Amino acid sequence: MSIWDRLGDFISRASFCATSGISELVEGMRTILSGDADLRRRVAFSVAMIALSAKMAKADGIVTQNEVRAFQEIFEVPRDQTRNVARLYDLAKRDVAGYEIYAERMAQMCGSGHSNCMMLEDILDGLFHIAKADGVVHEREGIFLHRIAEIFRIDEVHYEAIMARHVNLGAGDPYIVLGIERGKPFDEVKKRYRKLVSDNHPDRLIARGLPQEFIKIATTRVAAINAAYEMIERGLRHA
Repeated sequence: MSIWDRLGDFISRASFCATSGISELVEGMRTILSGDADLRRRVAFSVAMIALSAKMAKADGIVTQNEVRAFQEIFEVPRDQTRNVARLYDLAKRDVAGYEIYAERMAQMCGSGHSNCMMLEDILDGLFHIAKADGVVHEREGIFLHRIAEIFRIDEVHYEAIMARHVNLGAGDPYIVLGIERGKPFDEVKKRYRKLVSDNHPDRLIARGLPQEFIKIATTRVAAINAAYEMIERGLRHA
């Protein structure tokens, strides 16, 4: 059974009980997938991305076609599962639980229990990708994303590095993009750059629970990392 078939099964069950909403879905995932950690991570990641996108849309008040297309860039949902994904999206929007409580539940489901969990950073990265789709991250979206980062225990340096890749579209301070202090020796910059490239290799992303479809976002991420490194390298060479 594919990840989408399994996800569709969960969504169909949860949609019959709107009063329980996402809580029922998450608890069901914990119970039924307890023996398959890899599948549980991939399903949990997909649920978090879909439903937190819905919560962000509700916070902003507007869902644009650009945001829909950005969501579709992350997930290529099989045609026979699009209705179930739409159910989950609507269920998350209608869920009476606030997005903060919901984010805490998803952090427990997806996270490592430590600060700056890379899988939770991946979720935040995907949310930024959707938020910026209409050309700007609006104020309410920014507040939402920053609060999600706090709940996910993503510190300010990591948050700013993620934000710089999206808000500044690669033209921001390259040291912020790499998450390293300006003025550090070039050897440290290179070491940091190589670690980021390694951490975002497709095999690493899949190993930490990301569905295959999300690897497309990693391509954009690595492009921003490469551009930042090249900018620093050029600047130091000409200094």
